[in-house]
Amino acid sequence: MLRYSFVLGLIVSFVITGPSFYTLAKEQAKNKSIELPSSVINIENENTNPNQNEDLPHLKPSEFTKELLESSDEPIENPYLIKILNESSINKSPFALGMRATIFMGTFPLNYKSEESIPNWQYQKVNTNTYDNSSGTSNQQMNYVQQVQKRIKGGLTSKLEQAEDVQNMILLKARQKTQLPLALETMVGAGTKHQQVYNVNPKKVGNLDAYVPAIVEKGEVTYGEVYLVIRGMKREIVVKNVTSQKIGAWLPIQDHLYFTFHATP
Repeated sequence: MLRYSFVLGLIVSFVITGPSFYTLAKEQAKNKSIELPSSVINIENENTNPNQNEDLPHLKPSEFTKELLESSDEPIENPYLIKILNESSINKSPFALGMRATIFMGTFPLNYKSEESIPNWQYQKVNTNTYDNSSGTSNQQMNYVQQVQKRIKGGLTSKLEQAEDVQNMILLKARQKTQLPLALETMVGAGTKHQQVYNVNPKKVGNLDAYVPAIVEKGEVTYGEVYLVIRGMKREIVVKNVTSQKIGAWLPIQDHLYFTFHATP
């Protein structure tokens, strides 16, 4: 929090804070949305432990912020940084003609470029139902019943600076790209059921396994030192010492389960 307090302290003499707007302009998806196989079932209505949607802030840049973002040579997508800029303004006053200022705002993750989004339908096993029909003489039916509550977490695949900002950028980009209800964690409540029926033949033992599916997101995050530069009535963002780092993240698909069924003698 120290870096943010320092930033706001430096800017306060130049800015007038105003209302914030929380909508991020969506960029056109480069890849087609991922199609779910028939073995993946939506359990949102049946889940005994409803998941809360991770409603990340969607930020629509203010006119002042747009001006600054367009002045930057490096794309800026970080919602937190956009929020800081949205809450700031600098008046274009004739008395500002002689003003010269360079304000170091801090080092931020600026943008995330997605390289691939790969589904893992069997990310983590959460349940097994078994029906023993080994002594039976006719088909028997079984269905899915969650035995114990399960919490499945995702997250970044490696440690890096300002991980929360990076996580949010990756999650926003991956949701848009895949058109799936991705989250950093999902819950499956005990007693959750689904009406899908599986037949167990005579002399067989049926096993129904349930998995939480996930998307592994791989790409590159770009960092840079961000400066607010004021020269008279001109305001701009200057980014220095730009670096890039490969990063990945596991993102569970919320309120969805992947089922496999097999019968053994």
